[in-house]
Amino acid sequence: MNNYNQMDVPGGVPVKMWTRGVPVEDEARQQLSNAARLPVIFKHIAAMPDVHLGIGATIGSVIPTLKAIIPAAVGVDIGCGMMACKTTLTAEDLPDNLSPLRSAIERAVPHGRTPRGRDVGAWKHVPEDADQAWSALAPEFDELCRDYPKLKNTNNRQHLGTLGTGNHFIEVCLDEAGFVWFMLHSGSRGVGNAIGSMFIDLAKQDAMRHQANLPDVNLAYFEEGARYFGDYVRAVGWAQKFAAQNRELMMRRVIAATKAVIAKPFESHIEAVNCHHNYVQKETHFGTDVFVTRKGAVNARRGQMGIIPGSMGARSYIVRGKGNPESFDSCSHGAGRTMSRTEAKRRFTVADQHAATEGVECRKDANVIDEIPMAYKDIDAVMEAQKDLVEVVHTLKQVVCVKG
Repeated sequence: MNNYNQMDVPGGVPVKMWTRGVPVEDEARQQLSNAARLPVIFKHIAAMPDVHLGIGATIGSVIPTLKAIIPAAVGVDIGCGMMACKTTLTAEDLPDNLSPLRSAIERAVPHGRTPRGRDVGAWKHVPEDADQAWSALAPEFDELCRDYPKLKNTNNRQHLGTLGTGNHFIEVCLDEAGFVWFMLHSGSRGVGNAIGSMFIDLAKQDAMRHQANLPDVNLAYFEEGARYFGDYVRAVGWAQKFAAQNRELMMRRVIAATKAVIAKPFESHIEAVNCHHNYVQKETHFGTDVFVTRKGAVNARRGQMGIIPGSMGARSYIVRGKGNPESFDSCSHGAGRTMSRTEAKRRFTVADQHAATEGVECRKDANVIDEIPMAYKDIDAVMEAQKDLVEVVHTLKQVVCVKG
């Protein structure tokens, strides 16, 4: 039985919304309606329970397109996603004081950002493992730079294996049986941002000439055969490979940092999941080949493993997809924000942050108030709203959180 409500859009395709029991802003509904009126949309749009306002396209939406791609729907954090890894460690193996473990992870993985001067979120000296990974990505990147030279002057090699800022994080978690997991969230970093921004601008320039009736200029799209379509497909595919590799590198460094703190030998990758939640790829749905853009959504085809993180202080879930065709085999990518970062900082205090993250070894200062759990939807309500999309395999609760 399907668990969605349908929003009919005059002059457009329907929007099927897995949002029962969770709030949805009027502005997000309007964005979904705008996208539904594009002539390139196939069949319907699917809105996940974490749906909320984005730029142009709504975060938490699944947008299938026929012979076209909307760059702003993919966004600028191309390939952003999650990785989780189960270990043989248990809760009893963790030290009583988790601060040294958090510090070791923070030293092992560059994170955050310095606006001027040397960026603390980039490698000062790229380590050997990141250099080896870059050597596999470099030939295709060099080809892109020949066609788009300004991509050369981006944070690319020096961002591979680094976390970033905002809602990107690294966590040490415990599952329902007490096993230790490592989990992290990041994407294609500076170079992905540059690729996304450049092609979004090119799509908008094209739209001024060829797509005069767009409901929102941020929904400008490239059609197959158009000047930039093939280049965008190539660039976005490369950025998605960068993002997956970025998470693999960070995970290895987190495991090594933990082994330096915890003397007991342990195995990692007992179970491991690495999945995008901001990306586009070609898939077959309802017998038709389409481009599926998941903007804040995870592939949940039957049997596919995925990760749905809660906010700081909330539970996260390792899930298995049920392959619901009406959602284009998708599920949510997290809890979803209920308010802007500015509003969260206005409404909450450092004391609130301390209370909300009690029991978690993490930063508890004014600069992370925008990530306070109360700025997000209730993850339990989000999971209930999508029970026909995924089944829960593991429930995780963080004990250490490193924020970007």
